[in-house]
Parts: sequence; C-alpha cells; structure tokens
Amino acid sequence: MNEEQLTFYYLGVALAIGLLIGIERGWKEREVKEGMRAAGVRTYGLIGLLGGVLALLAGHVGALILGLAFVAVTGTLTIVYFFKQRNGDSDVGITSLVAALLTFALGALATMGEVAIASGAAVVTTLLLSYKPLLHRWVSALEEEELRAGIKLLLISVVLLPILPNQSYGPWHAINPYAIWWMVVLTAAISFVGYFAIKIAGARRGTIFTALFSGLASSTVLTLHFSRMANRNRAMTPILATGILLACGTMFPRILLVASIFNTNLFRPLIVPVVLMALLTYIPAIWYWRSQSHENVNPESLLKNPLELKTALTFGAFLALIMLLGKTLQAWFGDMGVMALSTVSGVTDVDAITLSLARMSNDDLALRVATMGIVLAASANCITKGCMAAVIGGREIGLRVGLPLLATSIGGLIAVWLLAW
Repeated sequence: MNEEQLTFYYLGVALAIGLLIGIERGWKEREVKEGMRAAGVRTYGLIGLLGGVLALLAGHVGALILGLAFVAVTGTLTIVYFFKQRNGDSDVGITSLVAALLTFALGALATMGEVAIASGAAVVTTLLLSYKPLLHRWVSALEEEELRAGIKLLLISVVLLPILPNQSYGPWHAINPYAIWWMVVLTAAISFVGYFAIKIAGARRGTIFTALFSGLASSTVLTLHFSRMANRNRAMTPILATGILLACGTMFPRILLVASIFNTNLFRPLIVPVVLMALLTYIPAIWYWRSQSHENVNPESLLKNPLELKTALTFGAFLALIMLLGKTLQAWFGDMGVMALSTVSGVTDVDAITLSLARMSNDDLALRVATMGIVLAASANCITKGCMAAVIGGREIGLRVGLPLLATSIGGLIAVWLLAW
C-alpha cells in the first residue's frame, strides 16, 4: 500500500468512525422530525472526516491548527445545543455534544496511524451510548453501601496497590507489601463479583444460583446462614443442605484458580485432588436436589459487604502473619511445620494459606509440599463447616452436610498423598 492509498485508508476509517457513532445517535432520535435534530448520521460522519483531514493538515502546517479546529468545533456545537434548548427542546443533553467532540478526536487519531485504538474506542463509545437505559437502571438500583464498596475496591486497587514497594522485607525476606496487597485486591474483587451476582439473580434463581456464587465469596458465611435457617425451618433442611454443598464445591475451583494465578506450576499437581474433592461435594448435592421439591431461598443479607477497609486490612495482616509463620516454620521444622500451619489456618480461612503457599512455592518451597498444604487446608475447612452445620442446624442437616464433606476431605488427602509418592 503506497502513501496515497494509506492516506485514503486512514480517512475512510475516520469517516466510518463518525458514521458508526452517528447511526447510534440517529437511531436514538429517529422519532424527531427532519431538520430538528442537532446532529444526525451525516453530521457525525463529516465530523469524523473533518478530524481526519485536519490531522493530515497538522502534519504539514503544525499541530496548532488541529487544536484551533477542535476549539472551533466545540464552540459551534455548543451554540447549536444552546439554541435548541432555548427553543424549548427539553430532550437536549450534553451526551451528544461530548459524543460529537469524541468523534472528531477519534477521526484525527485514526489518521495519525492509530487505527486500532481509534476503532476500538469508537466501538466502546457506541456501546456506552446504546446502553443508556440499562446503565441508568443499574445506577438507580445501586445502594449507597454498594457504591461505597465499589469506590473502596478502586481505592485499594488503583490507588494503593501501585504505590506499595514490590520487594521483600523482614526475617527470611518473607513480607512483600505489594504481593500481600495484590492478594487482598484479588480476594476482594472475587467477593465483589459474587455479591452482585447474587443480588442481580435474586430469589428467582433459587438456591442453586445463590449457593454457587456464594462459593466465590465465602462458603463459610453461607453455611452459617443456611444452618440457622434449617434450625428454624426443618422442612427446608434438604434444599438448604444442597445449597451448602454447592457453595462448598465451588470453593475448590476457586482454590485451583487462585493458586494457579500465582504459580502456574501448581495447576498440574492440584488438578486431580481438587477435581475429586469438587465431585465428591457436588454429587450428593445434585442427588439431594433431584430428590427434593425446588424451593427458593431468599439470598437477602446472605453475604455481608466484603469490601470494608477494616476487612481488607484484617485479611492483609492475617496473610502477612501466615507468610511470616510459613517461612519461620519451614526454617525451623522443615516441611512438617508448613503442614501444621496449613491445617490450623484452614479451619478459619482457605484463601490466605492458599495464596501464601502459592507464593512460597515460587521461591524455595517444594511444589509437593505446597500442594499437600493447600489440600490439608481445604480438608480442615470442610470438616469445620460440617461441624458448624451439625452444631447450629441440628442433626439432620449435620448428617446431610457433614458426611459428604468428610468423604471429600478423606478423598482429597488420599489423592494428594498417592500423587506425592
């Protein structure tokens, strides 16, 4: 492609960007009478082409002409919108004005050779413009606490994470602030997604959807909540036991995913015991589900907001402590110290020890030891939840939940032991 053909190609892309955005804007105003629209398909196409032509001129006479042209376009469009508003058009908004200015800028960007970036930005712009009703419904349904949770997620990820030092400190260089906070951000993001999945699905999706997505955030919280419900309503015990097992089963793919993110070498030794444990949990849950009537469980207040800063800081401190203890016990007692720590930590939390062992396996901890430690933690967590269901929910739900989780723990330990040797 020679230089002249390349120039026509760039101008064609600039025109196409304007037409794409113009089609969306024109469709939105399709019921407005001809001549009453502020800008239609042709106008947006010409604005994109104008940006492309002026970008070409800027390459010959200087960038100042492009800046002056942008100011001129902004002034012209502002005057048009001002007079439309004075004429009583109550539907005038600033969105179309901003879209027109963005069309000009993207047309110029395409002519400068950044075709992929300009085209991608145009597609994203069109999607944002077309999803206005949906976005407005989401904003209307958003509660103040959820908005604050989203802002806190951005705070701990976009603001705090980049400024933390990415180097190790302390005894045996066990503490890496950046790595610890990255793990906090990852866990918080998974919980955040799970929370909104439950809210969007609501009670209409029933126990299955609630339990599966609760497993992304905290199967322990769901076990506690459903056990209390079973204690109050014995008739719902079978369906609630189904929900608990589904949430517990979802924990295992999450463990595999999180461990593999921080050390891809852990995927192969973990895949067999983790899949086996998931199957041993899911199979009785499916059997319970098929043999019982399908009653819905209200997921309201099932998960408390996981993005309180206090919660994030507590998790970070707990994780740092486990990483320090892991290095200390490994130095003092070797592999047996790591195994003991994994078992104790798994009683309360699986994610912290999983993340810690995955990171340690990148350094000097053997993959065999890390794999065994993760499975030990998951097994201890399963037994804890089985006991919780029995103590809080009663004998019936304790048997329905405890026996499958006990079998899951034994199966996982046998599998990892056979693979290790």
